Amino acid sequence: MSSENESDEIPVNVVSENESDESVEESKSSEYVKENSSELLDAEKQKTSECEEKLKHILADFQNLSRKTQSDIENGVNAKVDEFLLDFLKIYDDFIRARDVFSENKINAEGLDSILKNMDSLLKKYDVAPIDALGEIFDPNLHEAISVISDPNLDDNTITKEIRKGYISQKRIIRPTLVEISKKDDN
Repeated sequence: MSSENESDEIPVNVVSENESDESVEESKSSEYVKENSSELLDAEKQKTSECEEKLKHILADFQNLSRKTQSDIENGVNAKVDEFLLDFLKIYDDFIRARDVFSENKINAEGLDSILKNMDSLLKKYDVAPIDALGEIFDPNLHEAISVISDPNLDDNTITKEIRKGYISQKRIIRPTLVEISKKDDN
């Protein structure tokens, strides 16, 4: 017995004439499909890339719009809260003046003191704090100077008198403090 490797026969595939023409056609067709597939694939990759870029731009625009809308809402709410607080502080100031007048005239002001205590706790609850100004250096972000006095013993722009209390909330100035400041006399 002989093994297959030792055989002298050469394998031959017999193809009929009709099959031969068809296989040539198929090979030409498959080359054409390969070329067109490659072009189509490149075109689809290009379209996909363009769509991805458009999507990235649209997503960035959406995120920017979302941030701006959120900021606008916060600013609108803060503006309304600040407006309300300003009106509330006017009433609060009136109560303080009334208590001071009652105290000067030795009239019992316990009722006003109790109302003011409630108002103070309300302001504290919503993080509204008075701006301490007396003896400080003038800061145009916190104070509004309405008068100037000459005092050679004080540094320039030292606050000597608080005319109306200012308030701050959440790092926003609700109302600046009205103050009197000092100037050194150069003479």
